[in-house]
Amino acid sequence: MSKEVYITKTNCITPLGFDVQSNFKAVLEKKTGVSSTNTYAQFPEIYLAEILDAEIDKHFSKLTSEGTYTRLEKLAILALQPVLEGKQITNKSVLILSSTKGNIKLLQENTAIAEANLGKLAQKIANFFGFSTQPIVVSNACVSGVMALSVAKRMLQFSEYEEAFVVAADEVSEFVISGFNSFQALSNQLCKPYDKDRKGINLGEAVAAAHLTLKKETALVRIAGDASVNDANHISGPSRTGEGLFRSIKAALNEAEIPSEDIDFISSHGTATLYNDEMEAIAFGRSNLLDKPLFSLKANYGHTLGASGLLETVISIEALQQNTILPSLGYKEMGVSQPVTIYTLPKEVKTTYFLKTASGFGGCNTAMVFEKLMN
Repeated sequence: MSKEVYITKTNCITPLGFDVQSNFKAVLEKKTGVSSTNTYAQFPEIYLAEILDAEIDKHFSKLTSEGTYTRLEKLAILALQPVLEGKQITNKSVLILSSTKGNIKLLQENTAIAEANLGKLAQKIANFFGFSTQPIVVSNACVSGVMALSVAKRMLQFSEYEEAFVVAADEVSEFVISGFNSFQALSNQLCKPYDKDRKGINLGEAVAAAHLTLKKETALVRIAGDASVNDANHISGPSRTGEGLFRSIKAALNEAEIPSEDIDFISSHGTATLYNDEMEAIAFGRSNLLDKPLFSLKANYGHTLGASGLLETVISIEALQQNTILPSLGYKEMGVSQPVTIYTLPKEVKTTYFLKTASGFGGCNTAMVFEKLMN
């Protein structure tokens, strides 16, 4: 029998707050960190969710005044600090970083190109906290944040590690904006996941962190099941049949040894693009999950790329603890072929299990089932 893996502590930093509680409260109140900005000259009045530099520097200055750190490094360290507080790092501890682009802004500086390497980013974070083990990088498009949890889980189950600290971080950059703009995937207003008038994504930035362990004491949730399936449909377009996501959900439920009926809510990917939302709705229909409450947090935070999966998991774990179904901001009228169940106001219900899904470029799909342990 495989070892059980638990999450005991989480944290997140977004435009809506620098801890879990402030972010959860903001989502309940249907607040958004997305706004129109003219910061990027090539993209006037683009809708983004960005964390204020002044806030980052204010919090980081309280932590240390030594060393030189990039903006993203500061965010990752700030997110990890509360999760690591009171814990002793040993040779049984491992750090896992999830990011799609990392320090990509360094590529604009000819003298710092080599420093943009994701491995160097992970090592710098590890060095700050005194990890003696080599950090692991998970970079697999937009499923990275959830997949990092899967990697951490398996490392605890099948290696000598006894605990894992996962941090997921990405920031808005001109490079990323240009890429999504070339796909004509950006919305010129607040995004509307699953809505009939959805026009595309808003980009955002965030960082989230979690502590995974084999010890059940003080655990918030158990990772009951997970799976990742690549349908190899297209370099950027999702499968029209939802095959990869459907198989991921099925396998995750099988490992959790629960039927779809036991899922209390779904924290979806929900990018508000035409094809992603339709694909997800089809996959949920094939998984007999259409009657389960579903929400997307993309209109609250924008699409935070490699941070999105872990950020949304952290907020969803808090929702599980609070027996609350979160509202899906931006949604008004059904815009997908399968009648998914979406609430526009928060709802209190008794909860035990939730399903987190993510899908990304290259046909990657990930699903994870979490079970509540603390009431």
